[in-house]
Amino acid sequence: LLLRWRRRRRLWRKVEEARQRQERSLVQMEMAVWRFREQNPSVNMVSILSLPLPELSRKLRDGSLPLEHVFYAYVGKALQIATETNCITEYLQESETQLRKAKASGKPGLLYGVPVSIKDSIDCQGHDSTLGFIRNLNKPAAEDSVVVQVLRRQGAIPFVKTNVPQSLISYDCKNLIFGQTFNPLLYTRTPGGSSGGEGALVGGGGSILGFGTDVGGSLRFPAAFCGICALKPTGNRLSKRGIVAGVVGQKAVAAAVGPMAKDVESLALGMRALLCKDMFDLDSTVPPLPFNEEVYSSTQPLRIGYYETDFFTMPSPAMRRAVRETKQMLEDAGHTLVPFELANVDYVIFNFCIRGLFADGAASFVKKFKGELEKGSTGLLFWLGKSPNWLKTLLSWIAKPFCLLMFLIGFVLFFSTVDEVWSLHHEIEEFCHQFVAQWKKLNLDVMLCPMLGPALGIGYPAKLSVAVSYAMLYNALDFPAGVVPVTMVTDEDEEELKNYQGYFRDLWDRNLAKAFRGSVGLPVAVQCVALPWQEELCLRFMKEVETL
Repeated sequence: LLLRWRRRRRLWRKVEEARQRQERSLVQMEMAVWRFREQNPSVNMVSILSLPLPELSRKLRDGSLPLEHVFYAYVGKALQIATETNCITEYLQESETQLRKAKASGKPGLLYGVPVSIKDSIDCQGHDSTLGFIRNLNKPAAEDSVVVQVLRRQGAIPFVKTNVPQSLISYDCKNLIFGQTFNPLLYTRTPGGSSGGEGALVGGGGSILGFGTDVGGSLRFPAAFCGICALKPTGNRLSKRGIVAGVVGQKAVAAAVGPMAKDVESLALGMRALLCKDMFDLDSTVPPLPFNEEVYSSTQPLRIGYYETDFFTMPSPAMRRAVRETKQMLEDAGHTLVPFELANVDYVIFNFCIRGLFADGAASFVKKFKGELEKGSTGLLFWLGKSPNWLKTLLSWIAKPFCLLMFLIGFVLFFSTVDEVWSLHHEIEEFCHQFVAQWKKLNLDVMLCPMLGPALGIGYPAKLSVAVSYAMLYNALDFPAGVVPVTMVTDEDEEELKNYQGYFRDLWDRNLAKAFRGSVGLPVAVQCVALPWQEELCLRFMKEVETL
């Protein structure tokens, strides 16, 4: 008992030190902004913050806007949003040195002088990538991830790292070290996750361009919940070297790194900057496919597939309306909309995604929590993964009358043999080929899909882990998928929600109805999807939706 007490005290000391570093970071930001304002009292910060990224970057490159004006405007705004939402874990103080060097060098890249924010799990030299784990504290990265290296070479200035849920396997944003991050639009709501700190910071206007990762919607949930745009590219379109994964080594569900911003043009600029010779030289496993301007700037009418539900997670009234209204406006704009029949999403989520991510019975996932003080935001997945097979079976059968989904999850979290894993990978490939065949039979260019929303109440994602179905399908398929906000929850949506029952009418569905309630005025997004390696077409479609 004494040894255990001493170990826990040592862990709490590490947590306290990390929280003090976070506090010092905010003080450093405050002092930096104060010094700048003292020396430059006439600078109009509000006008700088109102500029869209393409215009801002042009002004920075042609010298009509000083670098330090932009940098400190965003440091000040980021400090305000961090104070309100607890989204920043660390200020990268070397960004001030990079700012001075950028001024001296005079070699403007595409993102010259643009302050950018970086998710906790993306390595920045000299800084921790914690994933919300105490064990990862005081283990600074030896070098920048490839994405951060390329951003720096393009003139961007990474200036903060942002919060994540413990382990990344959650679409909330809370860990024991840095605490809960709040949605900037409504503090009682989650910003989404796992790139939740990015979502809150960009959504609140404290960053003009952020970078996160996505293995089940981790870019798209925060974007949808915080009313911004995000793109999850094909898994290997951008380099993942130097990016720490939530479940290391699994190949069943494709992870990706991608940009988050207030508008689609900013996402396109971020992709344009990253898809360059520097990235292809630094990571030769990334296919050398530069940004295709012709596809992105095309104005040809599109043939668009669409569906309103996946028949697994019943859409909220606002989600269904978002797809219907967007479909109608796209048709009015001259595009062709074709119904797409989605089938077996429940099988995809349980057998491909959950079983694929946790093919060892979740043993390696559970191992990450060993010695931690909290086993938090992953909820049911952690406790089932930790249980022996006989207990999983027993709990599943006990839960069946109350919650069919828990019954199914319990059965999927069993240890898979090597042969079973290979069969699973083959099955996923076959599913992908069938999906593409259906797509091509309808002669589609892109797909319009629902996106979970509005933002759920804090704590609900842990109770609703399989509500990721709309997003995670496209990780299993490894298709590029972006999110664009298109509407807001109305009083009529709220009234209609009273009749929401879900497809299973179990505890999970009842919780989802509760999580949606009281959301009038919150944003609702749609997903825009393209075939693998067609990020430019996906962005072009997103731009069409955004301008409707």
